[in-house]
Amino acid sequence: MRQKLQYWTGILLFSLILWLGLINRAEANSELSQAHQRHILERLSFGVTSEQMQQVKAEGIEAYIQSQLTPELVEEPPILNNYLAKLSLIHQKPTELQKKVNANRKKVRNSGLSIEQKQKIRQEIREMNTKARDEAINAHLARAIYSSRQLKEVMVDFWFNHFNIYADKGDIRLWLSDYEQKIRPHALGNFRDLLAVTARHPAMIIYLDNKKNTAPDSPVGIRGKLGLNENYARELMELHTMGVDGGYTQDDVIALARIFTGWGVDYEGKRGDKKGFFFYKNRHDRHDKTFLGHKIAANGIKEGEQALDILASHPATAHHISYKLAEYFVSDRPPSSLVDRLAQKFLDSDGNIKVVLDTLIHSAEFNDPQYYQQKFTTPYQYIVSLVRMAEIEQPNFKRIRGMLQQLSMPVYRCPLPTGYKNTQSAWLNPQAMLQRTGFATAIARGTLNPGYSIPYKQLQRNSGELSERTKQVIAKTPPKLRSALMMGSPEAMYR
Repeated sequence: MRQKLQYWTGILLFSLILWLGLINRAEANSELSQAHQRHILERLSFGVTSEQMQQVKAEGIEAYIQSQLTPELVEEPPILNNYLAKLSLIHQKPTELQKKVNANRKKVRNSGLSIEQKQKIRQEIREMNTKARDEAINAHLARAIYSSRQLKEVMVDFWFNHFNIYADKGDIRLWLSDYEQKIRPHALGNFRDLLAVTARHPAMIIYLDNKKNTAPDSPVGIRGKLGLNENYARELMELHTMGVDGGYTQDDVIALARIFTGWGVDYEGKRGDKKGFFFYKNRHDRHDKTFLGHKIAANGIKEGEQALDILASHPATAHHISYKLAEYFVSDRPPSSLVDRLAQKFLDSDGNIKVVLDTLIHSAEFNDPQYYQQKFTTPYQYIVSLVRMAEIEQPNFKRIRGMLQQLSMPVYRCPLPTGYKNTQSAWLNPQAMLQRTGFATAIARGTLNPGYSIPYKQLQRNSGELSERTKQVIAKTPPKLRSALMMGSPEAMYR
């Protein structure tokens, strides 16, 4: 009991030291070239591993950058492919999952089953929804941890958060994995394609209520069942494209909502594209519209495609996306010079994300030493980076999900369309620091891989240069605590 008390007292004291260090932690790094390489590895991945460092040592940092910008040429490790192959529901069509759920719901409504039988069926529905969600999360985590295409996984996570949906609304859980898989091919592709796949996906249509969006003078609207719903139109401009200061008006929101009337869901994939999207002609606003100064003639579903073209090529969209990328990869307050240059590259390349990222990675601002180790990790980035630093081969994904829940960043479960913030002000506070150091201690002692504590020397190999403060604290600490202190250090919480 006494040893346990001393143990936790030591951890709490170290947490206090870390907290002081997090407030004032800027120190010069004498090995600028190594620091530069590590800066690139940390920003383009979810955490540095020995494999990455060996690749850079053998081929050079520029070869690594270009391989990450061309992920289709990078082979994925067997451990990832084998893990994904073991999951069952993520490989099934969401329309097939929906059919099973709908059939069970029909049984409950229309049969003369007993209360116990109905409860059992409802439990089966809940279990399928939960399993579909948890498998999607586990696949997301597995790719972040194992994938050799780290920049692509970073960008998949970035775009999912940008086009955020909430897993626990309606039947979205059944569509989660498919939604991410539709984003994945375009993570380093063209922004207009991202708009297309998210606008048509049932998960987004359900989440932002566009399935209810109906012209008031349509047959359905006249009967009073449905009406104009502005949710998707508003978030499409405010969050997905132009930004809150993009210069649009309420009239533009209404016009865009009218344009997207009828864009809905056929849950079982019997109509439309057979994948869940269906355009309900009888719900569509059949009048001409004016959107952002453009005259859009009544033309059914093609109006929506025209509106997406306008939004994708708008200068405000170029600036908004460029700011978010610079904020994510460079600084919580990115230099306006970089944002402007990225915005121009976005416009010149018709929204080519790979071109924009290439410009960002090679910019003077991104490579400025003042930004090294200055981005505070989100809870998701932090936990995944610890698993990668420790090179845990078979982590307990259920426990990782639990940690992220306690750190207020469960995967796919941000209820707001804004998605999770990636700035220090959102995540740095004393309570969060205590939780992080607690989880660092637990991971070091083997909670994610029972029976295997993390060797300190292994962490030393994958960690960056430590500050003198952290070195002194670790040197004065018993060897069995050093791995925990390394994983709970300020250096491990910044990238």
